[in-house]
Amino acid sequence: MAKQYDVAVIGAGAAGMMCAAVAASNGKRVVLIDHAAKLAEKIRISGGGRCNFTNINAGPANFLSANPHFAKSALSRYTPQDFLALVKKHRIAFHEKHRGQLFCNDSAEQIIEMLKTECADGNVTWRMPTNVESLEKMEDGFLLATDTGDILADAVVIATGGLSIPKIGATDFGYRIAEQFGLAVVEPRPGLVPLTFDGPAWEAFAPLAGIALEVEVETGSGKGKGAIKGKFREDLLFTHRGLSGPAILQISSYWQPGTPIVLNLLPDVDVAAELIEGKGTLKKQMGNLMSQWLPARLAESLLAACDIALDARLADMQDAKLRKLGDAVNRWAIVPTGSEGYRKAEVTLGGIDTRELSQQTMMANKVPGLYFIGEAVDVTGWLGGYNFQWAWASAQAAGLALA
Repeated sequence: MAKQYDVAVIGAGAAGMMCAAVAASNGKRVVLIDHAAKLAEKIRISGGGRCNFTNINAGPANFLSANPHFAKSALSRYTPQDFLALVKKHRIAFHEKHRGQLFCNDSAEQIIEMLKTECADGNVTWRMPTNVESLEKMEDGFLLATDTGDILADAVVIATGGLSIPKIGATDFGYRIAEQFGLAVVEPRPGLVPLTFDGPAWEAFAPLAGIALEVEVETGSGKGKGAIKGKFREDLLFTHRGLSGPAILQISSYWQPGTPIVLNLLPDVDVAAELIEGKGTLKKQMGNLMSQWLPARLAESLLAACDIALDARLADMQDAKLRKLGDAVNRWAIVPTGSEGYRKAEVTLGGIDTRELSQQTMMANKVPGLYFIGEAVDVTGWLGGYNFQWAWASAQAAGLALA
């Protein structure tokens, strides 16, 4: 005989646990279902094991979506300060690391335990590990067929995330449910992911793996329908296959295949102007001069790419050649051949089309009682705690609506 609940939440990650706790705190009988044997792996591994659980600066401008205004409602009604109040209530020590990023002092396990405690306080029932084999809309609710028995629920919340990091259990379950009920899905693709480069143009830079420096990176023109432009100043890391580091992870969400990214390797120095102005006073060789500004191996590669010898004297250089070198440093335009894919992606871009959902409640307009929250939805944040804030805010919106 099927068990009866007011709410069935599928997916016991950040958004799912938060939503279950909120709905249960308002008296709803809630069952929380997940196919994984280990709870909330994405929280556990985030932030180097300390969970970058929010960003104090999080606002709608820090999110990407085909419908960019959608996230405003949930984000304005549940802010980083609101989540911080919950963290403080559970006496979890935290610190700000970089540009508003908040981390646990101790361990990401504390956030998982906090959410488990909140669920326990509302008497949430757990079904884990449990696979949902089918979801059917009934006249007065939903029937969930699972491998641990059938469930009847008045409402169902899909909090199953996206496709990123498949080794910890990511699946396309949420997208399949959306399509089953005729809801549009914005094509998913990897986000916050390292970019890869192949071919002769990259050969000179492949040996630079391990070099890191702060850069400015941008992509996109921002012109035309749906076009977006991204620009960030963050750390860049050369890898064996291409480029990574926060700068690249950030810009990857804005990058479109076949288009260039533009790197300024020395954001505070106009290289061409400095070199041309210094020709009369700087009695140095180009290799030594560039190595004052950049890691030596990177300086050598850039000089080689501009056909400038390491021992060439600045005083002997033509202005045109110095301008070419300046462009190579301050406006290095390169076209990635791809990305490291979902295996290394921190999030999934795209997802359930937000035009199908109520921005107040996260409920599907065409399917009363069916909700989508968190990463499954076409709302993707920047690197640095923003995606967790969307998980909390969208979960809160649905949880309160269910109450």
